[in-house]
Amino acid sequence: MKIAVFGTGGVGGFFGARLARSGEDVHFIARGEHLKAIQESGLKIKSTLGNFVIKDVQVTDDAKSIGSVDLVVVSTKTMQIDEVAPLMKPLIGNDTAILPLQNGVETPEQLAQVLGRGHVLGGVCRIIAKIAAPGVIEHAGVEPHVIIGELDNARTARVAAIESVWKKAGMKIDIAEDISLAIWEKFIFMATWSGIGSVARAPIGVLRETPETRKLIIDSLTEVRRVGVALNVNIPEATEEKILNFIDKLPPKGTASMQRDVMAGRPSEYEAQSGAVVRLGQKVNVPTPIHEVIYTCLKTQEAALNDI
Repeated sequence: MKIAVFGTGGVGGFFGARLARSGEDVHFIARGEHLKAIQESGLKIKSTLGNFVIKDVQVTDDAKSIGSVDLVVVSTKTMQIDEVAPLMKPLIGNDTAILPLQNGVETPEQLAQVLGRGHVLGGVCRIIAKIAAPGVIEHAGVEPHVIIGELDNARTARVAAIESVWKKAGMKIDIAEDISLAIWEKFIFMATWSGIGSVARAPIGVLRETPETRKLIIDSLTEVRRVGVALNVNIPEATEEKILNFIDKLPPKGTASMQRDVMAGRPSEYEAQSGAVVRLGQKVNVPTPIHEVIYTCLKTQEAALNDI
């Protein structure tokens, strides 16, 4: 399968490298020092599952040089989607599938508006990974797992083909019965962890063991789930306990990617996570006081950084 990985960060770099190692025709889009390092020394993966290097990587900063592909894995930050979606057009042929693996809930619609709804799938990924250095991806925890599905939940040949190449690469993948539910389960989890972690600036072990922040976690899970339910997503109440149990099993030193960006003074996904909770809550008249505070703090903090 000819695959383009648009965004060779922790997520795209890890999954793309595993697919390339299994023999798929993978093309990476990267930029800056990361691109240069990959071109010179290959793409290095440091993982709890074993280290490896992909040499002679097909990597570029120009999608036009790749041409149309069977699958585009979109793994940029959510705040980059409006900018990069038009740049994906040279990758799109008549039968191209687009698989976004962002943390938010709005990306499929953003991509559909630019590239056509018929191309876009729903996707969820679970992994803790980051760029450790230019050309180096570090997978630090959580079994890599992808959940995919057509936006209308139809069982199609293209979804089955993606499942097949993922399994061939030895990676865990599921086709969702309800992809909207899968996306919202991830969103409830990530908006909670990212938002509280970004404001508290503490790893998940501290957040879940401190009574005050544990209560914030529990209340936040409820808050985000209520927004999803009001948007007609079929989210069982038991989802909150399920996510809390998952949080309790995370590596204690783990931090969310948005949190790491905030703590490093980089632009973050606060608009697509805490901001989305607030906006969607207002749309369906569901109060979101926890995320209103988080969103206001992060928005003000990022504005202050831009003024420095």
